[in-house]
Amino acid sequence: MTNPGWPFVHNISTIFVYVLLGIGFATCSTDPLVQQKLDRVLKLPGQTFNVSFAHYAGYITVNEDSGRALFYWLIEADEDPDSKPLVLWLNGGPGCSSIAYGEAEEIGPFHIKPDGKTLYLNPYSWNQVANIIFLDSPVGVGFSYSNTSSDLLNNGDIRTAVDSLAFFLKWFERFPQYKGRDFYITGESYAGHYVPQLSQAIVRYNSAFTEKAINLKGYMVGNALTDDYHDHLGVFQFMWSAGLISDQTYRRLNLLCDFQSFIHTSASCDKILDVANEELGDIDPYSIFTPTCPGNVSQSNRLLKRINRVGHVSEHYDPCTEEHSVVYFNLPEVQKALHVDPARAPSEWSTCSELVNSNWKDSPRTVLDIYRELIHSGLRIWMFSGDTDAILPVTSTRYSIDALKLPTSGPWRAWYDDSQVGGWTQEYAGLTFVSVRGAGHEVALHRPKLALALIKAFLSGTSMPASELVSSY
Repeated sequence: MTNPGWPFVHNISTIFVYVLLGIGFATCSTDPLVQQKLDRVLKLPGQTFNVSFAHYAGYITVNEDSGRALFYWLIEADEDPDSKPLVLWLNGGPGCSSIAYGEAEEIGPFHIKPDGKTLYLNPYSWNQVANIIFLDSPVGVGFSYSNTSSDLLNNGDIRTAVDSLAFFLKWFERFPQYKGRDFYITGESYAGHYVPQLSQAIVRYNSAFTEKAINLKGYMVGNALTDDYHDHLGVFQFMWSAGLISDQTYRRLNLLCDFQSFIHTSASCDKILDVANEELGDIDPYSIFTPTCPGNVSQSNRLLKRINRVGHVSEHYDPCTEEHSVVYFNLPEVQKALHVDPARAPSEWSTCSELVNSNWKDSPRTVLDIYRELIHSGLRIWMFSGDTDAILPVTSTRYSIDALKLPTSGPWRAWYDDSQVGGWTQEYAGLTFVSVRGAGHEVALHRPKLALALIKAFLSGTSMPASELVSSY
């Protein structure tokens, strides 16, 4: 039987040849430190508060021939950034912006008020514990672009990993103060492919040199697409057990979709998914117990599309936050502050690119083979799951982990935050699983405080906190 990950491994290895020959990675013509200063963001429109941290935004050209350039936003830690690790955050789709979701409504410090023009500070931002870099990947997503229009029609897993590796090899030249810094990769949803694939590319690249080019220490994914068979199995079981679909539809989903690709489904699978979505009714499948945005039409029948999803939690839950991002990031003064090149800016910025999503090329049926390889490399690997997500639910993640057949190293138990159960956790040899109670597809959106506890434990390499003993005195 052919290894399903072999085409990816074969193609990703070609990047090492290019790098070793000095092809395709032309250095920036400007002094890197000069460019770093030019990337410094001084103040954002609608920012009515001061911040103690520096942040930078700009482009790195990852392919000189076609003119592919990825847009990043680095937000340094609010205290003592020199002593803290660097954490990359990736959103999925495929085709969705890490700045739209990760920064503006999940783990970033700058969140957007309903007027679409004013910012507020997220009290649970991950830059309390790390320097965070958000990357819009691949080209055609967010502010990332290519001078070759056909590039937007030919994105896929392989090229995304190759370009992301190229990005970081050049980015560390622009930001030499981060060279050798502990580096972690995190993300959610379709980034369940991006994160381990980029991690594998870095590990293999490092193995070609005597010194580590990138000091990768581990990765963590949430509600992640991992293995098409087990993910489908888990989705259908979750929807049925939560009472969202009928017995008949549950049986037909298992019959028609189980062995289908998550990205390129058959007509018969699409048809029964349409039936399932009818039965779901007007709910948000990304967070089944929270309200939907009144202005949104019915949810898309393609489970990974993010065009009509919702959701943000601040002091009061606002299901229309995605619409606020669309308003804010389309403002010319915002794009200017973030150093978006007016000649390269999209005619209309969107949270997700339908063009990228609908033209996605390669998407392997599983990344479990990459897990098996990287577990042996000694990386710290965590998988977390919000337990109210019907898109890539906790059942899917648990089926995929079970398929790895790892020995357990700690008992299944509840973990706690402020003496309340925050979720459940299981430790395995080489992998830690954490569920987050009451969280949807975007864990940090619905349970930001619990998500901050999660990243703290992950970065410190400790177990999730146990129940605190309450004194009787």
